[in-house]
This record gives sequence, structure tokens and C-alpha cells, in this order.
Amino acid sequence: MNYFERAIKNYKKLNKKRKIYFFVILAIVIIMGWAFISAGVITGNFNRAQVKNNADSQKVNANGIIITETKNGTKYFEIYGENGNYNNQEKIAILNNPVGNFYKNNEVSMSFQSSKGSYNEKTRVITLYDHTYIVLKDETSLEADRVVWSGADQDTIAEGNVKIKKGKELAAYADKCIIKAGYDSFKIIGNTKTQIFEKK
Repeated sequence: MNYFERAIKNYKKLNKKRKIYFFVILAIVIIMGWAFISAGVITGNFNRAQVKNNADSQKVNANGIIITETKNGTKYFEIYGENGNYNNQEKIAILNNPVGNFYKNNEVSMSFQSSKGSYNEKTRVITLYDHTYIVLKDETSLEADRVVWSGADQDTIAEGNVKIKKGKELAAYADKCIIKAGYDSFKIIGNTKTQIFEKK
């Protein structure tokens, strides 16, 4: 007599109450086994999905982003973004409400604030978008829709609704402005209007 036949014989000897208990216990064991197996499958799928998502992930969101560039003890710029994200494939950081400084000889020569900006790690280009406000070392201020900084030895380009003011001496409006490398002079291009006020 094998194990299965013995189990049937013993089951037939049980009274009605014990048979009910047997079925209840068997049902619980089956349900728990099913739940355990299902949980394992679900967890396995979740883990695989999580690994896949991490592998495919290209953007990292962050608060309080700070980007600086310093070479041989010389600082070129520093940017602080209220929040933003970094695309690790494109090597581009997008910053919301960035503020920062550009330096010449380790001294602040141009400061800015904007509603949005980006930094391309590959090209080292900083682009400021929308409501960008710049102040030069000589207290000349500039507003523009878009400003592109391509390096300390390159001109900085401001475009779109450019407004320039220097105290009570000068007010200028233009389509485009080129701030010379070194931040000590600029020229305006396109439809321009300049007002020079006499000092009293």
C-alpha cells in the first residue's frame, strides 16, 4: 500500500468534524502557497522593472544645484539653481531660477539671475532663458530673453528684447548685444535705440 492509499484510508476513518478541519487546513495551505508564489512572481517582475528603469533612466532631479568651473586655481563661473535636473546621457543640466557669477582674475565681473538656464557639460556653454537680468562690474545692467556664455575667452551673446542701462547716464534697446570677453565693453546690433543723459 502506497502513501496515497494510506492517506485515503485514514481520511475515511475520520469523523465529519475532523474532515471539515482537514479541508479548512488544506484550503489555507493552498491559499498561502498561491499567495507566496504570486508574491514571488510580482516581486520578481517589480525588481526587473526597477532594474530596467534604473538602466534606462537618463534624468536625475535635484534641489539646490551648484555648478562651478575652476582651473589651476582660477574660477570662471559659479551657478546656483533652485532646482532642476541632469541628463546623464546628454550631459546637460537644466536649472530653474538660476543665479550666479562670472569671474575675471578671480573677481566677480558679471552677475546674473534668470528664470531658467542650462549648462552643457560637453561644450561648457551656459544658456540663460526668459527674464534674464545681468549686472556688469561697472554697474551696467542688461535684460534679455536669452543669454549665451561660451567661455571666459569668448564673447557673451544676449538676444531678444535687450535693454541696457548704466546708472542715469545711458539707456539702450536692441535686438542683440555682444558683451566682449572680459566683460568691460559691449556693442548692440539690429534695431537699436540709445539714449545718453547728461550728467548734472
